[in-house]
Amino acid sequence: MAAELLELGVLFAAVAAVGGLARYLNQSVIPFYILIGMVLGPFVAGSLTERYLGRELAVGMSAGADHFIELGAELGIVFLLFFLGLEFNLDRLLANKSLIGRAGTVDLVVNFGAGFLLGFLLFGSPIPAFVFAGMVYISSSAIITKSLIDLGWIANDESGPMLGTLVYEDLFIAVYLAILLALVGGGGDISSALTSVGIALGFIAVLLVLVSFGTGWFERLLDTDTNEFIILRATGVTVLVAGTALALGVSEAVAAFFVGMAFSSTEYVHEIERLLEAARDIFAAVFFFWIGLVTDPALFAGVVGLVAAAVVVTTPTKFLSGFWSGKIYGLDDRRSTRVGLGMITRGEFTLIIASTALAATAPDVAGPLAAETARQLNAFAVGYVLVMSILGTMFMQYSDVVERRVVAWRSDASE
Repeated sequence: MAAELLELGVLFAAVAAVGGLARYLNQSVIPFYILIGMVLGPFVAGSLTERYLGRELAVGMSAGADHFIELGAELGIVFLLFFLGLEFNLDRLLANKSLIGRAGTVDLVVNFGAGFLLGFLLFGSPIPAFVFAGMVYISSSAIITKSLIDLGWIANDESGPMLGTLVYEDLFIAVYLAILLALVGGGGDISSALTSVGIALGFIAVLLVLVSFGTGWFERLLDTDTNEFIILRATGVTVLVAGTALALGVSEAVAAFFVGMAFSSTEYVHEIERLLEAARDIFAAVFFFWIGLVTDPALFAGVVGLVAAAVVVTTPTKFLSGFWSGKIYGLDDRRSTRVGLGMITRGEFTLIIASTALAATAPDVAGPLAAETARQLNAFAVGYVLVMSILGTMFMQYSDVVERRVVAWRSDASE
């Protein structure tokens, strides 16, 4: 137990240190958390200490610490999407369903379409192209939500199309993951895919009913005079529903989002935000650290071309679809530019898609996706996420520079 506790102590001390450095440099903490996870992980620190000290020393080497970090990363995703749901209640979702549908469809057609075409050009086959399209289409709900909170954009007009598009993406990806798992792991079995999709949609429908008619039950659940019970009850429901979703093959992030929406309709929403904010920040830091921890920098050499092509193609497509979404919501050029820049970041779902494809193409599993291609896609995913998480958060951090240029260009073009 001493070794596990020491590793976790190094983890939290390291993220605290680089978080302070990021704040001193006026940068987002997210890329710093990812990079320090990479430095302290087995592929960098572990490799160097084994070579020069004869003993491998790295965070996540012991089974206990590794399990805690993986579980903590899952909780980070759950809490981040739970807080997203708290900001986006069902009434607001239904009131803006037309806008969300139009903006989300633009985002899907432009980015999934471009990703599929690029993937087909690169791999020459529809199944790898389908996997590739999902990885480059989906923005990072976790990173974008954290950035919105850190930058204070969460209360601004530009958060509407961003959060609405994230909701659309998360709902789409729940169905996409079910289809992906059935196609890649089941040898292209359409009936299996339809069964998985049916389960996913059925569970989402149950959550929608819970959100729509469960406000009274949630009010009674939180009707207590102690902060301790509010924290325990809100966390218990959220994690239990997220775990159930994952066991059924549905995204835990989507489930946590709906639970957050359910709590957002109660009078305790601000109390929940205040009491659980610290837990969200702790586990979010573990999540971003974990991204770096599982990233082997040596993999980047073989996929530099893939990453470069994806960054060059998908950065402008995501910006343009985001800008268009802002216009659908009636925003001016400056705020529409913020929407476009804010949607560029990719993260957790890209890695989940890659790991799903890789796990389903084990040597003893027959399927239409070759194991070598799956390993290449997984290597691409970690490189792409690292680049796009840094690039996207920097675009948000320095959005004012791009905003001025876009507004000036649009003004000149209209004259």
